[in-house]
Amino acid sequence: MIELLGVDGTVRGASPMTSAQVVEALRLMLLSRAVDDRLIKLQRMGRVGVYGPVHGQEAAVIGSAMALDPKRDWIVPASREHPAMLRHGLPLMNMFATYMGNFEAAAVPDGVRLLPRQQSIGAQLPHAAGLAWALKLRRSGGVVAVYFGEGASSEGDFHEASNLAGVMRVPLVMLLINNQYAISTPVNRQTAAVDLAARAEGYGFPGFVVDGNDLLAVYETTAEAVKRALAGEGPTLIECRTYRMGFHNTSDNPKEYRDQAELDDAEQRDPIERVRRFATREGIWSAEQEAATLDAIRSEIETAQRQVEELPKPGAAAIFEHVYETLPPRLQQQRAEAMDDSSPS
Repeated sequence: MIELLGVDGTVRGASPMTSAQVVEALRLMLLSRAVDDRLIKLQRMGRVGVYGPVHGQEAAVIGSAMALDPKRDWIVPASREHPAMLRHGLPLMNMFATYMGNFEAAAVPDGVRLLPRQQSIGAQLPHAAGLAWALKLRRSGGVVAVYFGEGASSEGDFHEASNLAGVMRVPLVMLLINNQYAISTPVNRQTAAVDLAARAEGYGFPGFVVDGNDLLAVYETTAEAVKRALAGEGPTLIECRTYRMGFHNTSDNPKEYRDQAELDDAEQRDPIERVRRFATREGIWSAEQEAATLDAIRSEIETAQRQVEELPKPGAAAIFEHVYETLPPRLQQQRAEAMDDSSPS
């Protein structure tokens, strides 16, 4: 397993990230944790339907995103990659609108190289392979980074996407976020494989296992995969071994299927604390700097939430928009019925 940054904040050799990159990444990690807290509270208040926190996976998500160029590369997310989406150009207000149910405001703005977040397990993988193939055919440059979990790697979509990506040698970076649980199913109950990254060899491209709680190792490994893809050398599979310290989503109770001792052990390897120790040791971070950053983050979150709350609420007919260029007759009828039902009597 590739490791660079120790739990105590010491690094092996030179850091592959500049000081400015480390500070930006730490800010994004703190923003991610604060967003988790706010949206969980809003869900408990009945103002958000369901939410899956990133807690514990910040280094895997943000370290990989930092190796991408938002002006050139594409991100195809699963359901727990909103820190990467924010770094890539999605406004915080749009992200809040997604979870607060305002479809119009949740849209990815023009020019932001993101596909919408995907809740259906593994369904984004063939899309990502196709998008990467399109970049290659058009010779437009850039790579596609697709995120998915170890549960999704057990789906047929993973095989189909990997096979196509390998045959066509497309510029695809496959980021397998192995957080040890597919909802309540531990990884050892869904595969006999020791390393999920070893599956890449069967499709004709390299796979690597990286400490997913190590920001520097994730960044460096992803940067090398991006370099390979841009050079025409095809896809790479990166298994980021991390741990989902929170629940799967707000409908889940992880105490029913995992021990507290396991969580206590994971908390000792908290990815944010690891980067905080490193940045403090390097003299690029301080308690005063963190306090100011957290104040700014709270203000950003308050503004984003207020902006969504002040928007008009979408009517029932909104669910029919932005799916088809021209609605089929059956859906036209359903839309008309929905509008009649939502009209004041």
